[in-house]
Amino acid sequence: MLTLEGVQVNFGGVQALKSASFSVAEGESIGLVGPNGAGKTTLFNVISGVVRPTAGRLDFRGTSLLKLPEWKRARLGIGRSFQIPRPFGHCTVRENLLVAQRFGAGKKDPKRIDEILDILNLRDKADRDATTELALTEHKALEVGKALATEPSLLLLDEVLAGLETSSKRAFMERLAAVRDRYRLAMVIIEHDIATIAALCPRVLVLNFGQIIADGSPDAVFRDPEVIRSYTGETTLAEAS
Repeated sequence: MLTLEGVQVNFGGVQALKSASFSVAEGESIGLVGPNGAGKTTLFNVISGVVRPTAGRLDFRGTSLLKLPEWKRARLGIGRSFQIPRPFGHCTVRENLLVAQRFGAGKKDPKRIDEILDILNLRDKADRDATTELALTEHKALEVGKALATEPSLLLLDEVLAGLETSSKRAFMERLAAVRDRYRLAMVIIEHDIATIAALCPRVLVLNFGQIIADGSPDAVFRDPEVIRSYTGETTLAEAS
């Protein structure tokens, strides 16, 4: 579905991504983890079109993304959320979803909007002001909903669980699993909570200083000495514990 080969991003003299290469298959769920500043959001920005890479290849279902603007990538089936919720000001929850749908899918489909409201438990907030009348969990759900409204086949989620309490996080995880199964999506999820990633994603990628240093099952990845070192400075699981 998605293939990156040798993707590099430079910001002035800073190399934010260093020859990143991996692929995402249809329907696959992948966790993307790494220390703060590792390049995770930059990687999402490259895939979604916010940032153009300095070098490398980026294909989605056989189409090169390198010269495509954000809206064309959305029309191909790439949807994303942002770490900080960004509702459209002075719009209701439903209107936010409709605007996102128009941008990403290029059409109006009220039935899908109703489905999204239901699956994300936002139906009773559909006519509320999205900027001023939502709790944090609801803002997070709306951020996911806007991405879903673009009708993606690949969903990029940037720390949608950050800031939530344990019980809220557990409930939100269940919604994400329901979303994935309902729409048969491939998902890449940035998340710092290792337990969350292990529960949602059979495969984990680890970024550190712009490089992918591990790619595999959660159990294997989180026992990798290089991964442990990137988080703790130690070299073994025993030393890190």
